[in-house]
Amino acid sequence: MQTVTAATWLMAVICATSASAADSFHPEIPKTWDDAEIGAVEIPLSHPEYSPKHISGQFYYRMPVRPIYQSYPVYRPDREPPGYLDWLARREPRLVWDASKLRTREDWIRAGELVFEAPIAYGPIGVGPAHSEELYVRSRSWYERVRPALSSDGVLPFVRYVVREKGKVELGVFACALCHTRVLPDGSAIKGGPGNFPFDAAFAEDIETETRSVTENRRLLEALYWKPWAPSEVSSKLKPLDAKDLAALLAGRPAGVLTRHRLSLDTPVQIPDLIGVEHRAYLDHTGLQLHRSIGDLMRYAALNQGGDDFASFAGFVPLAHFLGGQKLTPEAGDRYSDEQLYALALYLYSLRPPANPNHANEQTRRGGRVFASQGCANCHPAPLYTNNKLTPAVGFRVPEEHRRRYNILPVVVGTDPEATMETRRGTGYYKVPSLLGLWYRAPLGHGGWVSTLEEWFDPKRLNDNYVPTGFTPPHRKHGPVTGHEFGLNVSTEDKAALIAFLRTL
Repeated sequence: MQTVTAATWLMAVICATSASAADSFHPEIPKTWDDAEIGAVEIPLSHPEYSPKHISGQFYYRMPVRPIYQSYPVYRPDREPPGYLDWLARREPRLVWDASKLRTREDWIRAGELVFEAPIAYGPIGVGPAHSEELYVRSRSWYERVRPALSSDGVLPFVRYVVREKGKVELGVFACALCHTRVLPDGSAIKGGPGNFPFDAAFAEDIETETRSVTENRRLLEALYWKPWAPSEVSSKLKPLDAKDLAALLAGRPAGVLTRHRLSLDTPVQIPDLIGVEHRAYLDHTGLQLHRSIGDLMRYAALNQGGDDFASFAGFVPLAHFLGGQKLTPEAGDRYSDEQLYALALYLYSLRPPANPNHANEQTRRGGRVFASQGCANCHPAPLYTNNKLTPAVGFRVPEEHRRRYNILPVVVGTDPEATMETRRGTGYYKVPSLLGLWYRAPLGHGGWVSTLEEWFDPKRLNDNYVPTGFTPPHRKHGPVTGHEFGLNVSTEDKAALIAFLRTL
């Protein structure tokens, strides 16, 4: 008979306790589309009478839930393993989401990663008797024109192949990962980082290939960027344009900025970093949505993955406009389940930044002192390097009610106000951004105007004839990058030290 020693008994108790703790996670999953919460989660627009009225929870929960299938990497054609597409075509469809099997917090986080990578739209790639080399992810010329970043193993990490039917391989797109994956210069990919897929350049290619009619493309651009308070501004610009002209409106925009829905054709924004999102009180550059709980992050994902396409902006409903005025039913869209959104939010909260190659030294310590002496910590205090407040844009009068409801810093920093004053994401404010991770987050500024910190702190950017290295509107070849003039007038040595310090954050 085996003798049970005290040490053996103690180890058994520890293992049993650990297993019990691991199985003790009982998530309290908020209701995503709670009518009262959905009605209060967004700050009113700077044109408040056009603030969205969202669909009811009854309508939302009648939408079909998205199934999540096993997905596979997309390689650039010359880096693809031999026979890869034939191998994919032999795969059986496999659903990978099953909430009943999730036991621990770690299980939920891993499941959330599946949601993060899960496409919400699909398209054929020519798999069959003859593989198509013409569709964009199979076309070398597409890579040459759009120039997407690739990971070190030749993978295009923003999109995935999906098998929903045996023998049929599809390209899956519009996952969270499409906009929120960043490839670093060393070829490593950061999930949740500020994405650097050249989305607008790829969108322009899609328009120019005329996979949709010119009329459909015009309606799509109107649905994305229409301003209900000035509707003729968009329609008059688009009406005379053919496919090539429409594509030109978006072509050439740098990776790292995105002309999101509810913005305007002239106001793309820097794609935000989701790493550290759990510490941010407002979401979007314009502080559009409050972030008070995990339920609010779930609502943000639901709204931005199709939910706000159904909203009425004083009678303008984006999806209905794109569909030619068609009456919308729940079957016109789909959604994540509350369990899927909860897992996604847990995953996003779990993200951590990559290892920073910039380390503290005497110069960075000097830069920290410059940071303090210039008053930077008033808006960007450690450890989050943001005060989590909103700053009014040029020309915005803060309503008295807002002073009671929101955390507002009464300082106007003077950056370009168009995104927050003249779009359907505009609240009249910009949030004070966190400076954490600046070393990997270019381009900079909420409009992605400049490429480096050196350019941001160069006073020449205020000149009328300045040519930014980041985004500039197509109708303007040059012009000042205005606002946030802090730190522009320190000595050359102090400026270099400040920049070195910022890169360690």
